[in-house]
Amino acid sequence: MDQRTEKLLTFLDASPSVYHAAENIVTELKKAGYTRLYEEQPWALAPGGKYYLTRGGSAVLAFRVPVGIPTGFMMSASHSDRPTFKVKENGELTGTYTRLATEKYGGMLIAPWLDRPLSVAGRVLVQTETGVESRLVNIDRDLLLIPNVAIHMNRQANDGYKWNPAVDTLPLLGGKAAAGKLHTLLEEQAGGKILGHDLYLYVRQKASVWGIDGEYICAPALDDLECAWSCTRGFLNAGASDAIPVLCVFDSEEVGSNSVQGAASMLLQSTLERICAALGLQIGQMLAQSFMVSADNAHAVHPNHPELADAANAPVLGGGVVLKFNASQRYTTDGVSAALWRSVCMKAGVPVQTYCNRADIPGGSTLGHISLTHVSVPTADIGLAQLAMHSACESAAAADAILLEEAMAVYYGSTLEVTEQGFCLK
Repeated sequence: MDQRTEKLLTFLDASPSVYHAAENIVTELKKAGYTRLYEEQPWALAPGGKYYLTRGGSAVLAFRVPVGIPTGFMMSASHSDRPTFKVKENGELTGTYTRLATEKYGGMLIAPWLDRPLSVAGRVLVQTETGVESRLVNIDRDLLLIPNVAIHMNRQANDGYKWNPAVDTLPLLGGKAAAGKLHTLLEEQAGGKILGHDLYLYVRQKASVWGIDGEYICAPALDDLECAWSCTRGFLNAGASDAIPVLCVFDSEEVGSNSVQGAASMLLQSTLERICAALGLQIGQMLAQSFMVSADNAHAVHPNHPELADAANAPVLGGGVVLKFNASQRYTTDGVSAALWRSVCMKAGVPVQTYCNRADIPGGSTLGHISLTHVSVPTADIGLAQLAMHSACESAAAADAILLEEAMAVYYGSTLEVTEQGFCLK
């Protein structure tokens, strides 16, 4: 197995919640010598400096200051969240059995969540002597299961059964005697009295390599931790340029990005404004020489249902990075941004595929579509081809994540020069 694939799988296994994913990205930045900035404090930025900040425990932004006078921002945006079940307040349901009360987070395929080991991870807010402290928790064992109803009692199970999340998807924790034990377990792990929590279910299946030649990977949350990881690695591996490279990993994309740590917030805009203020730069001039890559996975043509894809724009697993288009701007790629991204990939020696929804099948939107409302720069929507998007476990090609890492290293090591005729990528 390629070492880069092995590191990706390790990251996926170590990221059972959005908070763990963000913390693991921060760990990579710290290893590379990045200094943390705090939004509530003044910023003093130095030429050649490397910095990062976090918000909400689930969004991470990082950037580097070039030695010379900066010319524009080279940005990417991916997201740390995934469709799952969130544990409710007063989350235990007691009776003959002890179950958890949950609600859906994001648009998911429900059926794959049933009859497989699950557990709980996220963050808790703990009372301490000095105030309230946020701590990560992960019950790292097979803890829960959502049992199916037997076919004998649900004859419609294979005929388009409609799932009721208030009834069908409540996970089983134990018998009557299990009441209260999860809360005790969480407080023991957190090391204090819990005053609040953001806890989610996660699938216990480990990330793995599969296929006759070991060409595919399977894991929960490939959408979008695969892009988040590859963008982070490309950001860290890039050479120096005259632009300010900016890595963005947002939260809340699966529920519309409308949170203080989502792409619809002021986080990116305020960060860019503060960078310019600290360096004595004009934000308008900088944005006029800037670019955004919105990196969120794409649908591969399905082996059993090729008719669901647009025949001329149907990416395959292992075919390279995907460039996504939509006439209604749900994907923000246009001719200019497509040309720039293809220029990056040509320079990196990375193949490019294209994706469009079939004209009668509407698709979703991505971070680029949302972030443009605050930071209006040319944007290319890209991703990695995958199968079973929003399932409990998703599949992709191992080689594609490596190709994106290589393309992002070239992208982040480049400077965009805008000309009257078009642009030049240096």
